Amino acid sequence: VDVPFGGSKGALRIDPREWTPQELERITRRFTQELAKRGLIGPGVNVPAPDIGTSEREMAWMADEFRRANPMDVINARACVTGKPVSKGGIAGRMEATGRGVQFAIHSYLNDKRTPGLKQGRGLKWITVAVQGFGNVGYHAAKSLSEDDGALITVVAERDGYVANPEGLSIEALKRHQLRTGSILGFCDAESFEGDMTGIERPCDILIPAAMENAIHGGNATRIQTQLIVEAANGPVTYEADKILRSQGITVLPDLYVNAGGVVVSYFEWVKNLTHIPFGLMERRRRERRNRTIAEALERMTGNPFPADMRDEFLEGGAEIDLVRSGLEDVMRSTWSRISDLLEEQPELGDYRTAAYVESIRKIAAAYEAIGI
Repeated sequence: VDVPFGGSKGALRIDPREWTPQELERITRRFTQELAKRGLIGPGVNVPAPDIGTSEREMAWMADEFRRANPMDVINARACVTGKPVSKGGIAGRMEATGRGVQFAIHSYLNDKRTPGLKQGRGLKWITVAVQGFGNVGYHAAKSLSEDDGALITVVAERDGYVANPEGLSIEALKRHQLRTGSILGFCDAESFEGDMTGIERPCDILIPAAMENAIHGGNATRIQTQLIVEAANGPVTYEADKILRSQGITVLPDLYVNAGGVVVSYFEWVKNLTHIPFGLMERRRRERRNRTIAEALERMTGNPFPADMRDEFLEGGAEIDLVRSGLEDVMRSTWSRISDLLEEQPELGDYRTAAYVESIRKIAAAYEAIGI
């Protein structure tokens, strides 16, 4: 996605549910100290972001501890981690970024006339979607697709079972239920299937595995009934399953591309922290003046006032969240274009996953060549 970051995973092998918030803060700060001692954290070295079991809270603790351990680098210290609360140097839209990126990946695929698309066409209104995993990524992907595009989220699956409603689930209401009860099961506007892991096998137009890896494997791949699988999780389809899905004519959008939204917006946050300039600061007022001029010109030409329900939004110069979403959408579109172009040039690659990896390898090779390696 043309971001100057590498990629790695690091973790603490603990169950956060077994520790108090005070204990988790001590653990997180000590972890940061150990990273700092070894030179394994810093704005230009290694920039962690939240993943499973962590959130804005842990990132804020890490940034604060890094600042305390590096008093000579206070100015740029916040850039040592991303995914922080906005009040602690974060950026609007980071928490939704991976799920929002999933939405933009689907848009990019459907808007590309070279792709098979869906049998019903290239729009998402009334398209049925099943989502596995209702954490941060699955929730925001489902919310964006249902609220913005009119898709019907008919199945949401979790580790303790799944809920289904062929008329579509209210994602916000389901999330409130999950937060209140600790489970998606028992939601009043859906049928619950406790202990049943076959939710992803129900018929749907788009299947979004957004939970753990290996969710679709050789044992269940033949029972998957969808047109398009969008890999929001890391490695949700095994090698064996991938071959089976391809033989069944099911298109798979690869995780390497689909779930890159989080790191893209982490990059935006990192840039914001290093430049110390809020997104839109240099452009917002100019855009507001330009839009006001356009609105007034239209009113003079037509003799009618600008529609009141559109005026405020049109005149607004763009909040940070709007700019972040716009930048993320542009990155996801342009990245898809390169993947699709490569597959068109070299059809022997066979699928979008292989094309995405070849494109990435090309970029790595070019980066090494540029520095003489």
